[in-house]
Parts: sequence; C-alpha cells; structure tokens
Amino acid sequence: MLYFEPWKIILIVGTCVLGVLFTLPNLFSKSTLESLPRWIPHPQISLGLDLQGGSHLLYEVDMNSMLREQLNNALDSVRTELVAAKIGYSQLEVQGDQIVVQLRDPASIENARTILQKIDPDFSVEVSPDGHATMTYNEAALEARKHKVIEQSIEVIRRRIDETGTKEPTIQREGEDRILVQLPGVDDPERMKALIGKTAKMTFQLVDLNGDPQSGRAPPGDELLPSEEDKRNPNAQRSQYLVKRRVEVSGDMLTSATAAPGQGDQAGLWVVNFKLDSRGARAFQRVTSENIGKPFAIVLDGKVISAPVIRSEIRDQGQITGNFTAQSATDLALLLNAGALPARLTVIEERTVGPDLGADSIRAGTIASIVGMILVMVFMVLFYGLFGIYANVALIFNLCLMLACLSLLGATLTLPGIAGIALTTGMDVDANVLIYERIREEVRNGRTVLAALEAGFRRAFGTILDSHVTTLVAGALMFWLGSGPVKGFAVTLSIGVITSLFSAILVTRLQIVTWVRRRRPKAIPI
Repeated sequence: MLYFEPWKIILIVGTCVLGVLFTLPNLFSKSTLESLPRWIPHPQISLGLDLQGGSHLLYEVDMNSMLREQLNNALDSVRTELVAAKIGYSQLEVQGDQIVVQLRDPASIENARTILQKIDPDFSVEVSPDGHATMTYNEAALEARKHKVIEQSIEVIRRRIDETGTKEPTIQREGEDRILVQLPGVDDPERMKALIGKTAKMTFQLVDLNGDPQSGRAPPGDELLPSEEDKRNPNAQRSQYLVKRRVEVSGDMLTSATAAPGQGDQAGLWVVNFKLDSRGARAFQRVTSENIGKPFAIVLDGKVISAPVIRSEIRDQGQITGNFTAQSATDLALLLNAGALPARLTVIEERTVGPDLGADSIRAGTIASIVGMILVMVFMVLFYGLFGIYANVALIFNLCLMLACLSLLGATLTLPGIAGIALTTGMDVDANVLIYERIREEVRNGRTVLAALEAGFRRAFGTILDSHVTTLVAGALMFWLGSGPVKGFAVTLSIGVITSLFSAILVTRLQIVTWVRRRRPKAIPI
C-alpha cells in the first residue's frame, strides 16, 4: 500500500496537472480566452438558467388538435375510397375522437368494412346492422402517435432554438404531454416564445375566383381563410380569401428558406426565398403552368400571408412576399427551415430570471463554497497537523478535477450543482478523516510508523469505497428519475464522488509516501 510504481506516480501527477489546466479557462471571460494560445484548453462550464438568467417555458402539446387533424386527413381518404367503390353513404364527419359514416345500402356493409380497415390498420372499425360505421384509433396506436408527436415537437423546437444561436438550451419531456424549455442567457424571451410556439405549417393552395369570400360561406371543396396581410398592410384589399382545400405544395417539400431584401416592387421590404425538393418542384411546376394569371395563396398556420398572381411557370424555387420587415422575414425563414410542429403548443408556465438575480446566486454560492473550504481546511490543520495540510492539498486538486470534468463534458452548472460541489468537498475530507483516525488507532495499538500507515489506508479503504458507491448509486438514480435542477445536482455529486475517491486515496497517499521516504520519521505527526 505504501509503494508507488513510477508509472502510477506519473499517472497521478499527470491527472492533477490536467485537472488544473482544464479548470483555468473558467477563470477567464470568453473574449479573453479566445485571445490565449491554442494549446491552452478552451472548454468552459456553462451556467444554468438560475445562474446567468434566461427563460423557463413549460409547454403543453395539444393532442386533441393533433388527433382532429389526423382524423380529418383520414376523412378525405374515406370519402375517396367509398366513392371509388361506388358505396353510397351520408353523414360522413368527425365526431369527437372518431369518424362516423352512415352507409345507405346494408348489403355493402362487409365490403365497406374491408375498405375502411385498409385505410389505416391502426383504426378499429365497427359497423352496426343498420349501416352506421365508426372508425376509432386503438389504444396502442394512439399512444404510439402521441409519443411520436412529442418526440417530433422536441426535435423541431431544438432545431428552431439552434438556428437562433442560443447556447446550452434544455429541452426535455415532462410528463405525458408537456415539454420543458430552458433558455439560459436569452435577452428577448418574447421573440423566442413566438418562434417556439408557432406551428409554422405552410401550404400552397389555389384561390377560388368563382366564389365570394365576403359571403361568409365556403362551397364544397373550399375554405375561408383570414388574411395575415391586414396586420402588416393597412391598405390590404382583402380581409379573407376563398381557397381550395386541396394542398398543391406543402411546407415539408421545402429544402431551404432565406430572408433577403426585396427587389423591384418589393424594394424597401424583405422577402423570403425558398427552394423545393424534386417532389415539390414537380408539383409546383405543374400547378404554375396550369394556372397562369391566377392567384396562388401561401398559407401559414391557417392564414394567408400572401396570394401572388402566377405570372409564369415556376419549377424548384420561389419567393414569399408580404410586407415583411428584416426581423419577420428572418423569423419566417428560420421557422420554415426548422420544419412545422406536428401539434399546437400552449404555454402553461413561464418564468424569466434576470441576469442580476443569477449574478447574486453565483456570488452567494461562491462565497459559501470559499467559506466552507476555508473552515474545512482550518479544521483539518488543527486536528491533523501536517497530514491535515496533505488532505487540504488533495481537496484543492479534487475541486480542480471536478471543474475540469464539468468543463470537458460541457455540463451546465446550476445552483443545486454548486450545492453538489460543496457536498463532495465534505465527502473528500471525510475520507481523509476515516484514514487518519484508523492510523491513530493503529499507533495506539503499538504498531510502527510504516505498519500503522499501511494498516490505516488498507482498513479504511473498504469503508470509504462503500460510502462512495452508495452515494454514486443515489446520484445515478436522481439523474435517471429527476429532471432540471435535480439532474444538475446529481451530475456534480456523481463526478465529485469519483474525483474525491481519487484524491482522498491516491493523492493523499502519494504525498504521505513521499514524506515518509524523505524524512524517515520515528513518529506520525497526527
């Protein structure tokens, strides 16, 4: 136990040196760090929402709207299949969470059942003897769809936030239908809330010139949509448009969208240029070549943002106009590039933490940690003398190793994380206390210096390992089952447990062994 092979000494010293090197970047600002030589490590610990300020948003995914949309899509398929099979029906509509249809001919019940079942295998189809049919998603399929919607929503939110350049956002699922979003350092929470919550479902639909949009009624196959231009252009001629329900080109066919200053009649305004994939290009070319001289509505989230007249055939790229400002055009391009949300999001909890409050938390946490370390160091020196100094040196290296690990992992430090650091500081010296008290007992029993030291380290190791492993298990469970601040505490606690085991056992022991070899003491100064 008291002999170190050269490679072990190199490994321990090297680890401590690396810990100090990777801790140093956290002492500099980002601008100062960029001016330092490249050989100096640059990773820094990211500060959480409660330390640097920002926005905390809890969203609820509107599963009902998602279900209605999917049922309406299936409704069109039901209509098409029944007409193709020449099966008479009436009262085809969505009622609650199911599609209902009344078959006119009871003799076509079995044929209709087969057709309806083929539309979507996830539907449970029931047909009564009088021809009343219902289609409902089975429980397993409904749960799978809800899970998929949550995962898709998280991915879309992540892409939107990444496009804005926000560093270290926290985006995670909460419960069955909620998504937690934490945005550290965000100085414009209202814009971020608008970007995240906007569904951004874009479609291109033809305007029906045969109907009257002011009548308030839409003929079959059409729908009345409000005009978004009214908000940006007081001189807009239309308050609503009568558009055909059929979607000619959808937003998922876009490959890229960019904001740019307008040219010609759009000079002084901003536009959004977009490009389509091969499937969208074919559809766009077909509809523009067949409808030259007709308005083509660009619909975003159920509102017509513009309806330009088709002047010529267009293939794989186009332009969205609508009296945009630089900011609104940039935001629209960002939303289109990130993709549409599969369901509407509703903010049910919102908190904004100011940077001053975060600075106060950092200051209070730093003072508490420094005071705690000083008191611990004084205690160790008073009770254990020279060995207490060795324990304090190991404690400093333990802190450096913890901060280095957090920097390399890109972990986010929160206020509970600071509490985890303070806790592991106590655990580190606690391990040294166990070793030193065991050495004292061995000295009292009459052992020699070398025998007492070896027995002290060997017999205390089992107790130290048990306590650290049980704490590590607790940290792993908190990380697995917890969320937000609890996870931050679990991360720092778990890293601290591992580094304190290294510093208390190896770093302290290396110092004591070096002292014994050089001084050849006749007594242990505890």
